[in-house]
Amino acid sequence: MDIRKITPDFAVAPQLKLRDVEDVAARGFKSILIIRPDGEATDQVSHSRIISEAKLHGLDIQYIPVLSGWIEETDIEQFREAAAQLPGPILAYCASGARSASLWALAQAGYMSPDAIFDAAGAAGYDLMGIRSRVSSIEQNDSRRGNATVKHTVLIVGGGAAGIATAASLRTRQKDLDIAIIEPSPDHYYQPGFTLVGGGIFHPREVIAKTERLIPSRVKWIRAGVSGFEPEINTVVLEDGERIEYKSLVIAAGLQIDLDAIPGLQAALGQNGVTTNYLADHASYTNQLAKTLMSGRAIFTQPKGPFKCAGAPQKAMYLTCDTWRKRGTLKDIEVSFHTPGAALFGIDAYVPALRSAVTRYGIDPHFQEELVDVDGARRVATFETRDEEHGVRRVERAFDMLHVVPPQCAMKFIAASPLANNDGWVDVYQETLQHKYYPNVFAVGDCAGTPNAKTAAAARKQAPVVAANLLEALKGRPANYAYNGYGSCPLIVSHGKALLAEFSYGGQLDPSFPNWLVDGRKPSRFAWWLKTKFMRSIYYHLMLKGREWLAKPRRLRRASDVPTPAPETEQRAA
Repeated sequence: MDIRKITPDFAVAPQLKLRDVEDVAARGFKSILIIRPDGEATDQVSHSRIISEAKLHGLDIQYIPVLSGWIEETDIEQFREAAAQLPGPILAYCASGARSASLWALAQAGYMSPDAIFDAAGAAGYDLMGIRSRVSSIEQNDSRRGNATVKHTVLIVGGGAAGIATAASLRTRQKDLDIAIIEPSPDHYYQPGFTLVGGGIFHPREVIAKTERLIPSRVKWIRAGVSGFEPEINTVVLEDGERIEYKSLVIAAGLQIDLDAIPGLQAALGQNGVTTNYLADHASYTNQLAKTLMSGRAIFTQPKGPFKCAGAPQKAMYLTCDTWRKRGTLKDIEVSFHTPGAALFGIDAYVPALRSAVTRYGIDPHFQEELVDVDGARRVATFETRDEEHGVRRVERAFDMLHVVPPQCAMKFIAASPLANNDGWVDVYQETLQHKYYPNVFAVGDCAGTPNAKTAAAARKQAPVVAANLLEALKGRPANYAYNGYGSCPLIVSHGKALLAEFSYGGQLDPSFPNWLVDGRKPSRFAWWLKTKFMRSIYYHLMLKGREWLAKPRRLRRASDVPTPAPETEQRAA
């Protein structure tokens, strides 16, 4: 745990895990300030769980959620009041510690000299000179302008699968290219493995690695969060106010798990039978429930709108049902699946096999139903249902197990930027992944405003396209490579069999292997083997290393297919 003291009574740290709270108390801290809002990352422990753990260890604690890069005057006042009321020493935490340090510095303005503030922060390893003007004047807008202190040829925002894969593809093509990745988290998660943790196939430690070990050689890692973009002057603003200039920018920041979109969900997770495979620290609870539930009602849900891996909600359900089948308890458990959609899957070719799995396990499917509230203490889930006969109405359903796929949305610092489309995603062409108005900006992975499935397999195909088009852009040439919308979702239907769903834009089937080897529309052991034994190796040893097996970028079919970025007049009209 990286705790850094700024004063004898105040220290900051990156995101705490539950097991860290006891250590915080053992180190003599009396209070914790939670600065990071919930839902910023898939591996993030919610503030309610930290609060419960802190109270067990006799710590005072307060929650002051501050958006990355948007420290407002009300945030500063709340911090001052909390720091005055809470017993010291106090530990504040956020994603990397920088946001907490910046908030402390702004709260000291008028009480300490600027030199003393920045000397104290600097001694703790935080260079906050980017907010010096705001500390001096206590005016928020002053911290949003200024000159970049660092410059890179290629700047990548996000060090997850998409960001590292893009950096590796660029390094493969041009080894002397100056590249930096901005990523606050020291831990890297193999998110396709979360379902396997929930199914008891992977141990939790098999889905986590250290970020520093995955960053390609000679690529600079900037361990910080991003607060915003200034594309007119080719600059990214970090959450501590520092600015970094680029020639080309790649946004690979993923998406945000929005737990607050369903009232009661955040407080209920991890207890009373409420779980999700979409957060690293809850997938093991799914497996625990599968092993211990002997009878009752089990509900599995799916949200509306874009979310990671459209098949994951059903994979969790089928693996859990198969566990109950093997234990002989499935007959005593009433299982239902609830989706706002009108079908089990968005591509018809895979529906018959999924329908067979639903029938085999005795699952009751509920279409056009959306989870809107969770009462964990009562074990009641409320759904909003739509039908022609009754219109829109709310229905309460009791449960003994509830597996929730939380709603997901664009990262706030992207949605609030000039690079976003109306839905908050990065506004890029779906073939070239180049921004529609800023030709030196690209997006890859979940944050891209493209109509493909949000999967790691999509990012694997997108990264080489972005790398090739970015290098063309650096030479002043138009983007000349195309992404066809490929996505892949191995739909596990039991322990031992899966469908290998592969598709591209428009729901077109896009298989990687001949039918004689595997027919992706039918459950097979080959697809199971790929998912459980081989795909993690593809991820770590091919995708994140820039080895483009079955992922070479293809050229656009015709020169006329190359989209031209909108001129300045169109940009301003838009």
